[in-house]
Amino acid sequence: MADISNIVKSIQNIMRTDTGVDGDAQRISQLVWMLFLKVFDAKEEEFELESENYRSPIPEKLRWRSWATDDEGLTGEELMLFINNELFPTLKELDITTSNAYAPLVKGMFEDAYNYMKSGTLLRQVVNKLEEINFDNLSERHLFNDMYEQILKDLQSAGNAGEYYTPRAVTEFIVQMVDPRLGEKVFDPACGTGGFLISSINHIMKSDVKTAEDKKTLEHTIQGIEKKQLPYMLCLTNLILHDIETPSVRHDNSLSYPLKDITPNERVDCIVANPPFGGTEEQGIENNFPATYRTRETADLFLLLFIQMLKPRGRAGIVLPDGTLFGDGVTARIKEKLLEECNLHTIVRLPNGIFAPYTDINTNLLFFTKGEPTKEIWYYEQPLPQGYKKYTKTKPVKLQDFEELKKWWNDRVENELAYKVDIDTIKANNFNLDVKNPHKGEVEEELTTNEIIDKIEASMSKSVELLEEIRGLANARG
Repeated sequence: MADISNIVKSIQNIMRTDTGVDGDAQRISQLVWMLFLKVFDAKEEEFELESENYRSPIPEKLRWRSWATDDEGLTGEELMLFINNELFPTLKELDITTSNAYAPLVKGMFEDAYNYMKSGTLLRQVVNKLEEINFDNLSERHLFNDMYEQILKDLQSAGNAGEYYTPRAVTEFIVQMVDPRLGEKVFDPACGTGGFLISSINHIMKSDVKTAEDKKTLEHTIQGIEKKQLPYMLCLTNLILHDIETPSVRHDNSLSYPLKDITPNERVDCIVANPPFGGTEEQGIENNFPATYRTRETADLFLLLFIQMLKPRGRAGIVLPDGTLFGDGVTARIKEKLLEECNLHTIVRLPNGIFAPYTDINTNLLFFTKGEPTKEIWYYEQPLPQGYKKYTKTKPVKLQDFEELKKWWNDRVENELAYKVDIDTIKANNFNLDVKNPHKGEVEEELTTNEIIDKIEASMSKSVELLEEIRGLANARG
């Protein structure tokens, strides 16, 4: 059985000696397109066993088995010419108008992928290392999760992992509480590497999937969109290894379409997501939203999208920062819309460090159902495990940490961790959802330097937005 962590480290070390690869992000991108071809080739072997009529969308010469599996095969300049002049140009331009269901998948993977390596000798060494993993072997296939986790850890040093990594314990807890069922459309419009989608698949597989037809239904009802190429590539590879043969995931920006154009047929039953927050969208994106809600804060725009995308009685479980809870101006109007159109029944206040080491921003889990207004909101202050001051990289959150919350979920009573607030109180406070636990005395908050900076930045962002809004009103009055 392969030691996945050591293989990934060996591959990274080989790439570091190549003059064409600059930094962790490029090394990971380089690894992912090769990993995809290997994983897809292993899946194709299954397809060929199931049907003698199966035809690969990849030309025979370009399939992993044809050029990669012989450890003394193509290498050096010959390998580089093959990769750069044949493999990439062909896969980037695959004909997706044919009846082959997998052609769009392969083309989508390679459209924005690149071969950064310049040494064919080193590239052959990387390929040979990957060949030490046998994805045909079921036990080793499950080890892909180890590789996946290792890649995500490496992404941290690339400086952008926090944008699309959510601890597995958090995704699993949210999915369990939203409880998607077979036949329901489950959607993550900022799906990153696919954590919420995988958790949803596993949840439904465990409870509802009994037949091959059920499996097909599941494949077509788990949907995602991801803006950035690298997490999108990881997401596709991860879903394929979890036996989702044709993932319904698009490489796109969910916010780039007018909100009013979303049709009833596009609406979904469940949304599970951790949208990007703390940043701003590109110029003009806000014009896809009604004038009264226009902002460039990503968390606010995604919250509007969630409300619009849900069917009546649709359910959502999402991650949002404290800034959204206490924000005023446009943010307050978006929260008013949420409370009028949805029942925001639960807010879970997460403890410090739950997203360590990626960010120290305080975060919350919001659960709501569309179709009826909010009358009261239950808050639950999730405690740290005994003896912890905060979660850290070496002491991450675990699913078992949510056990007491899960017991409380269906039998709600107020206690030192749980309290409820009626809608009139929320309205009177200008839709400020940052309600402190009344069962606790004033506790002086101990903040790290990064937490202080995050709070200052959030406050400044809201102030600038409010000033722009006032300026706009003044200009409109002439």
